[in-house]
Parts: sequence; structure tokens; C-alpha cells
Amino acid sequence: MNKPSRLTFGPAGVPISSPKKDTYNGIVFTYEELGLDGFEIEFVYGVKLKDEEAKEIADYVKRNNIILTAHAPYFVNLNSNEKSKIDKSVQFIFDTARKAWLAGGYSIVFHPGWYMKSTKEEAYERVKEGLKRVINLLKDYSIEIWVRPETMEGLKKFGDLDEVIRLSKELEYVLPCIDFAHLRYRYNNNDISFFRGIMERIEDELGSEALENMHIHMSGIKLDKAGTHVNLKQSDMPWQEIMKILKDFNVKGIVISESPNIEGDAILMKKYYKSL
Repeated sequence: MNKPSRLTFGPAGVPISSPKKDTYNGIVFTYEELGLDGFEIEFVYGVKLKDEEAKEIADYVKRNNIILTAHAPYFVNLNSNEKSKIDKSVQFIFDTARKAWLAGGYSIVFHPGWYMKSTKEEAYERVKEGLKRVINLLKDYSIEIWVRPETMEGLKKFGDLDEVIRLSKELEYVLPCIDFAHLRYRYNNNDISFFRGIMERIEDELGSEALENMHIHMSGIKLDKAGTHVNLKQSDMPWQEIMKILKDFNVKGIVISESPNIEGDAILMKKYYKSL
């Protein structure tokens, strides 16, 4: 399985300032005009990238040593009560993984689902079984890519820190996607010690190898009902301290900006991190 040699930064999708809005040209603009060597393809409303374009992207990212990830559709719910919806969710995650791999990506992220009327343990077992199906499909097609359940913000959503770490310990191909804004919201905590503790848990339970292969989401977040994303400087996220923590733990991988100004905050974080 691929593992990055550095920590890089990039936007969640085609930059706002990119004159061309297709994925290939968005990646080119991100790298050549913004100086960012990370990028996340947003398949959140469907995996619509054609194989031919994916292969073009793969050629470009490999030539320029760009770290590429992808986000699966929002429609995923591996804890649905309906088998057909679980089947579709497995397919959404697999399609994301296949297309990202074809495009030269090394990691994908997905929202696991909702607790609904299940207990946490019932939801965990159902999500785990769905993920096993995804992993078996990846093996069948000889696709090697990291599959990452994201830490989620709402208490009704599957994906607390314990759950994503446990899945990572019990399944091949699986590591967490750590969304610091979601964790800040879910646990109502923005103390620096809280964020340091997250990294300590990853190191203690998943090993230093996990710190050298991280997929991170960053943004500011409002403590409103929706957990609205805001730009870092408009939030109470101690983003500079988080960058210092990533440096302290010698983290490698990718930090994806999910702020409204996706490229602005990616550049902001990269510049600050490089100054440390």
C-alpha cells in the first residue's frame, strides 16, 4: 500500500479561483498556479469521472508527485435498515476507490452512516460488514488504496474517534480520516490538549505507521445545528496549534481544506506549517 513521504496540503475539489471547473484542469491549476501539491476529488454527488480522464489525471499527478485522494458520495449509509441501500453504499465506496486508484490516488474517505434506531454496537457491526465487502471487492480487482471512515460531527452519525480507530485495528486497507472540525464539534472541545490527545491515541493504538500515513480534513466550524463550515480565521479552531502538533508528531500524508475558501485555507495552512 502506498504511503506518502511528506505532509502536503490541498483543496476539497476544484478551487473557487480556477477558471476551468473540470477535475483535470482543477488539479493543474491547484499545482501550477496555487503551488499546492495535494488534491481531493469530490465525488460527493456521484462518481462521474470518466476512465479516460482518470488516466490523464494519473499521468499528471505521477509526473508532478501530487498526493491525490477522493471523497465518496454523501449517499452512503452502511447502517441502513434496507439491504438495497447497504448494497448501493458498498458500490458507492468501491466505485470511488476504483476511480481514485485509476486516477493515481492513494486514499479515499467516506461518511459511514447514521445510528438510526440501532445501538452503537449494532451499527458498528453492520458498518464493519459493509466495509469487509468493499475490501473484498478491492482485492478481487487488485486495487490497493486506503479506505477511510471519517470522524463525524453529529451525535446521530456513526463515526466517533473510538469507532474509526476500532475499524482501523480490525480491518485491512482501513485507516481513519481525521476531521478536526468534526471532532471539535462532536466533543464540544477546542482545547489544544484535546487535539494533541487525538494524535496520541492514534499513535498508541494504530502505531507510528498511522501517523506517517494520515488523511486529514480541516476547516473552521460553527456550533450551530448544522455544524456549518467556516474559514479558519473566522472560527475558534486553534489551527496554528494543530499545525504545530502535526509537526511534533512528524505526520505525513495530506491535509485537505474543507473551508468555504478551500484553496485560501489550504495555502494558509501550508505557509504556516512550512514556517515552523
